[in-house]
Amino acid sequence: MDYIYATYLLEQAENNGVLVVNKPQSLRDANEKLFALNFAHCIPTTLISTQIGQIKSFIKAEKTVVVKPLDGMGGNDIFKLTDGDRNIDEVLDYLTHQGTRQILTQTFLSDIVKGDKRILLINGKPIDYALARMPAEGSFKGNLAAGATGIGQPLSDRDYYLCEQIGPTLKDKGLMFVGLDVIGDYITEINVTSPTCIRELDAQFNLNIAGVLFDAIEQQINTE
Repeated sequence: MDYIYATYLLEQAENNGVLVVNKPQSLRDANEKLFALNFAHCIPTTLISTQIGQIKSFIKAEKTVVVKPLDGMGGNDIFKLTDGDRNIDEVLDYLTHQGTRQILTQTFLSDIVKGDKRILLINGKPIDYALARMPAEGSFKGNLAAGATGIGQPLSDRDYYLCEQIGPTLKDKGLMFVGLDVIGDYITEINVTSPTCIRELDAQFNLNIAGVLFDAIEQQINTE
């Protein structure tokens, strides 16, 4: 709740003429795991539920899934489950707090072997390069904090398409600096709180992404 309280305080500053990046109300509205549901055609098959029986039925239908809490980060408490695994009940009981907490269950994307791409958008427009975070050997987690290796690459046509689908909404909501997580053809998360990978992309492609961001902030200030 401290995070929510902080957005209320920042909103007071905003009401007094301060430009807050990103917009406090939108930070509250755009949960990083749930916000992507607004773009259902861009995401894998997804279930949000507290009900272990319902989640197990979803696993049976999808065969292999990834499950995670709605407020996690850095690859913590993310599990890959396959129908028939002996530890399904134990994992779901733990993640849902005995069926009292909503969790996200999503079809496992085998394209994770090609990396979990971080795409940065500024005012709804993407930087032309993504950082493909390659899971460590034996892992399915594309998080740098979980041992993944970041390899820069130009955006694909599909990447640009995904950005076009969500970019206008991000701009309308005052979400000036956002990071998409993309595996294969699908968005898995929309990061609005602290998008990372600027330094890695700057180093690999001689960019100045922070400079682009601050130019956008300056332009926004000058037009208000």
